[in-house]
Amino acid sequence: MIELYTWGTPNGRKISILLEELNVNYTVKPINISGNEQFSEEFLAISPNNRIPAIVDHETNIHLMESGAILLYLSQKYDKFCIKGDGYWDMLQWLMWQMGGLGPMLGQVHHFVKYNQGKSRYSEERYTSEARRLYKVLETRLTNRDFIAGEGVGQYSIADISCWPWISRFEWQELDLHQYPNVRDWYNRIADRPAVQKGYHIPHFVNEVPIS
Repeated sequence: MIELYTWGTPNGRKISILLEELNVNYTVKPINISGNEQFSEEFLAISPNNRIPAIVDHETNIHLMESGAILLYLSQKYDKFCIKGDGYWDMLQWLMWQMGGLGPMLGQVHHFVKYNQGKSRYSEERYTSEARRLYKVLETRLTNRDFIAGEGVGQYSIADISCWPWISRFEWQELDLHQYPNVRDWYNRIADRPAVQKGYHIPHFVNEVPIS
């Protein structure tokens, strides 16, 4: 049995979406980050960095923090959504792109544009410009492709699952997905998946899945 420690953020939704796609039994342990529950001693023992998501796999007694590591672990344990062969490295580079670029930069947009607008024009312009650049990178990558990684039109994998929840906050980023038609089509294609819709609402309903 997998225990998922999570909250309704893009990083948390990556793991709940994957678990729903895997169709495995898991229990949800909500960690209210607005109430500072991530700083409790119990959670610190599982996630030393005090960040969600984290998991405990009671079958293997493995404790993991960091969403990228968890995605790799679960996809390899259950042998799904992890591209094999030469495509593995293609998938991995896009997973690392999300972990090192897309997520952190869009997170800064959320901080300065959504929550603290007007406090630092320099920061707003810097991170919004970088968000647009990253969207263009993804737009180019998705030319004539259904999914981010893999040969041909691509294969639905943890590369997509890692990126999609961050793009789902395009309204927070004040970006129009219609300016990025390949990203828009990819986003809506994944949003239509029942497991994605279910995983989006873990640990509880916040809002409907945004549709562009």
